[in-house]
Amino acid sequence: MKKIQIINGPNLNLLGRREPGVYGSESFDGFLAVLRETYKERAQIDFFQSNIEGELINRIHEVGFDYDGIILNAGAYTHTSIALQDAIRAVPAPVVEVHISNVHAREAFRHVSMIAGACRGVVCGFGLDSYRLALEGLL
Repeated sequence: MKKIQIINGPNLNLLGRREPGVYGSESFDGFLAVLRETYKERAQIDFFQSNIEGELINRIHEVGFDYDGIILNAGAYTHTSIALQDAIRAVPAPVVEVHISNVHAREAFRHVSMIAGACRGVVCGFGLDSYRLALEGLL
């Protein structure tokens, strides 16, 4: 069984209530329960969320040497954080960058990812199912 860490960044604690036209109306807690049940034979799925960049970096450092993979939705830090890129490069666990919306169909500043080059892959635009697709890629 593989150990997978999902890490969500800023404002993703509001999923289900935040801009439902962009992010949908389902809470992440409900989705996570279904994901864990679906993959209970293949993966231990742990979850962490923070609005604070340093806490995201600390979590990558904590799990990046012991887990089989990390699914990271860095939110807006995707477009600004060289520190997150460095944290991803510092650990051996493969990281998949995830976005719920299609960032390339949104504002121009969202088209550039500071972390994508350090990640194994990127999944975006499939709603919460982007996390499942990233998990499949890691398994």
